[in-house]
Amino acid sequence: MLPMLRLNLDVMPSPVEDRPGLLMRDGYHYTPATLVIPPLLAACMDLYDGEHTMRDVKDRLYELTGDFEASDLADHLLKTLDEAGFLENETFYAIRDEAHKGFAEAPLRYPAHSGSGYPGDAAQLNEVFGEYMSEDAGNPQVKRPERLIGFAAPHVSPFGGWESYQAAYRLLKPEDREKIFVVLGTSHYGEPDRFGLTRKPYLTPYGAATTEVALVDRLEREGGAAVAMEDYCHSFEHSIEFQVAFLQHICGPDIRILPILCGTFVQSIYHGGSPEDHDDVKRFLGALGELHAREADKLMWVLGIDMAHMGSRYEDEHPAIAGKGHMVEVERRDRKRIHSMNAGEADEFWSQVQESDDGDDLKWCGSSPVYTFMKAVPEARGQLLRYQQWNIDEHSVVSFAGIAYGR
Repeated sequence: MLPMLRLNLDVMPSPVEDRPGLLMRDGYHYTPATLVIPPLLAACMDLYDGEHTMRDVKDRLYELTGDFEASDLADHLLKTLDEAGFLENETFYAIRDEAHKGFAEAPLRYPAHSGSGYPGDAAQLNEVFGEYMSEDAGNPQVKRPERLIGFAAPHVSPFGGWESYQAAYRLLKPEDREKIFVVLGTSHYGEPDRFGLTRKPYLTPYGAATTEVALVDRLEREGGAAVAMEDYCHSFEHSIEFQVAFLQHICGPDIRILPILCGTFVQSIYHGGSPEDHDDVKRFLGALGELHAREADKLMWVLGIDMAHMGSRYEDEHPAIAGKGHMVEVERRDRKRIHSMNAGEADEFWSQVQESDDGDDLKWCGSSPVYTFMKAVPEARGQLLRYQQWNIDEHSVVSFAGIAYGR
């Protein structure tokens, strides 16, 4: 039997005009390989399901081309997928185990997106973020809540969502550097109904932010089986890294953080009920709420969240254009959810996430951090500062916002 194609790969139509087919890459960063599978071979990818053989692939290629020599491409395809680590086989398991071991043994959480999501040089980063935060561009200055608890900002690439980043991060003052920033980020690739923790300092071009190990230890002790300790997903996840870079830009490199990756609440979204119906999730949310009750005055909550994901990139039938067509209705629904978030209506917010019979049809990738925050800090009330939709490519849109939370 042929080995099965990994189910956790990023697969999308090739964006390269003169190289049509399927673009495949490893979202887990186990391997840096990116492949474009041409249309002829893409038509065979369904046979990599663990139930077919090389003979089946060669027969398919002959059926499609009528050329016996085309079947030789089957050997090349298998070799390419294997070397890339894209198959569920011993090659991939060795790559995966080495990556997990490397992160576990590393003294720091090294930056994964400097030089791509933002400049990799500290001076250049300071200049670019300085432009993003300039009072001459973007949003009008807003009054900071008298008792600021925290804020929500995007985790989309800063160049695409800088106005919403600006709206959120303008709330901070220099004296906030004394706070411990509890950063709740979306875990795009982590296990469902789990919370990823790490004790490692988060490094950016500005320097290393200190992770509050004592609080991590407390959550590991009290959070139970929902805790994924030294979660490998921290090594490449951007939803927290971008927040740390902005926090350091405002408050200095030596900030203190508690980074928490929030996995999707799959059981609740697809099978109904609340996230707390999963006993492990309930225990962790309770532990986080207890942490807030004990340490409230020391903490500042930061939510790294995006909202709707619509269009061709996200497997929708029709392309999406920001602010046009069906994206007008998406904005209406986004704002309805934001209203529930800001009113502290956790159950109402979650009922909107569950509206579709087939998961969240808006594909919010920030729903778990939002719900986690609402349950841990139930007294928080929000103010929408900026809402945006952005075409991440010409056929796909991501929405996000800047939100202030006070008591």
